[in-house]
Amino acid sequence: MTWQADVDEINRQKKLAEQMGGEDSVAFHHSRGKLTVRERLDLLQDEDSLEEIGVLAGSAEWQGSQLESLKPSNTIIGTCKINGRKVAVSGGDFTIRGGSADANVGNKSRFIEQFAIDARVPYIRLLDATGGSVKTFEKIGRTYLPEGAGAHLGIELMQLVPVVSAVMGSVAGLPAVQACLCHFNLMVKKTSQVFVAGPKVVEEATGKAITKEDLGDERIQVKNGVIMNLAEDEADAISQIKRFLSYLPSSVYELPPVVASDDPTTRKDESLLSVIPKNRRQIYDPKKVLKAVLDEGSFFEIGPYYGKSRVTGLARLGGMPCGVMANNPKFNGGSMDIAAGEKTIRLVELCETFHLPLVYFADEPGFSVGPAQERAGIVRAGARVLTTIHNSNIPYACIVMRQLYGVAGGLHHREKGFYRRYAWPSTHGGSMHIEGGTAIAYKREIESADDPKAKKEEIEDRLQAISSPFRNAHAFGIENMIDPRETRPLLIEFMKDAWRLLPESLGRQSGLSYTP
Repeated sequence: MTWQADVDEINRQKKLAEQMGGEDSVAFHHSRGKLTVRERLDLLQDEDSLEEIGVLAGSAEWQGSQLESLKPSNTIIGTCKINGRKVAVSGGDFTIRGGSADANVGNKSRFIEQFAIDARVPYIRLLDATGGSVKTFEKIGRTYLPEGAGAHLGIELMQLVPVVSAVMGSVAGLPAVQACLCHFNLMVKKTSQVFVAGPKVVEEATGKAITKEDLGDERIQVKNGVIMNLAEDEADAISQIKRFLSYLPSSVYELPPVVASDDPTTRKDESLLSVIPKNRRQIYDPKKVLKAVLDEGSFFEIGPYYGKSRVTGLARLGGMPCGVMANNPKFNGGSMDIAAGEKTIRLVELCETFHLPLVYFADEPGFSVGPAQERAGIVRAGARVLTTIHNSNIPYACIVMRQLYGVAGGLHHREKGFYRRYAWPSTHGGSMHIEGGTAIAYKREIESADDPKAKKEEIEDRLQAISSPFRNAHAFGIENMIDPRETRPLLIEFMKDAWRLLPESLGRQSGLSYTP
């Protein structure tokens, strides 16, 4: 006498669950250029590493003691391994009721979130769900008052383990909020959308018809910074998820993973000697600097379409992961506007949470100026960035490549914790630009001159003559002026020093409340 018949029944019911919404629903899903949730999981996991939880959860129809049919829950949860490391994952199954909440069974999402917290493993959401439905009211026989949408676990997760949200289809309501309750998110070009409420709800509320694409595709949500990265297709989305997680520890209780690097630690790239133009008004590509300094091929950019005046991302130096940011003079002169400030805060908080040293390649002309920025609140936004950097404790290194002006320029400096600064000979700075400040500081002298224009130019030339970084270095205003080609070896030495200190910071960071 054995339990083989019951084991066979378990396997039969698993196969029923694996059929998802049925052949027709799956075919319709494919016709829209989308993978099913199970196909996505196959791309994500190391081969045969998925351990699904609650696979039999669903709406069952019984004939006596025999199961006639099983409509599975439209949320799949479980664990799998990515490059040998365990992660927790949940995925919405759009082939069943469009992933809406009324087709869920129990609260599988809450279960796997708690598992990720308890097991201290990264958590990945593959979002493809429309959220709540009025059919739920009929299903439970009443309406209800919302109670925080069960978001407390999602918020707690962000303080403890890396969280990734991938928008893989049309996402509305709670799933749309979950798309932002994470450290990194992305969406897929042409097949995914994010919105608080879908087109029909918008039409009822506003009287205006709109398509789901015009309401919340990549043209809106990537540009406005709601979604950080854009994937060309679903395979690219999965690849980006894997790459992002490769820089981070499994939880705040571990150090970030170090990998072997074939890129020589002593490499000195000749291009760095001429990458900054002699003409201060001429722009350059900061990504050429990153390529010349960071481990070859290691830079992973985050938020390339938002706040373009600042480049942010993750990289490695000597195999050790770090956060990286750089001003980009190709956009708004590299000055910090509100969007660039928000990107900076996100990166600093990510590094602070997961013990990543931060490297800043600085060329900051100051906060972005003008009526539009003032109306948008640039002063308050700048104060938030200043506070975030001041309160950070991560090892922080700055390479001053060119200019540092005003309060925004001062953000390159931190007065506490392990901090190093190196300046290239192209460095210059001050409380304000000579060109703009001369007309203010010497207003009376200029206006009383026989030739005001000539007098202004004379004063500017005089001030430019004393703006040499060597004068600053003589007063110890610059600790280390370096040959730009020495940047990589010096930063790797900084990383080695930082790595000795990082174990002291393990655990949840007191006072840090990560915000999306």
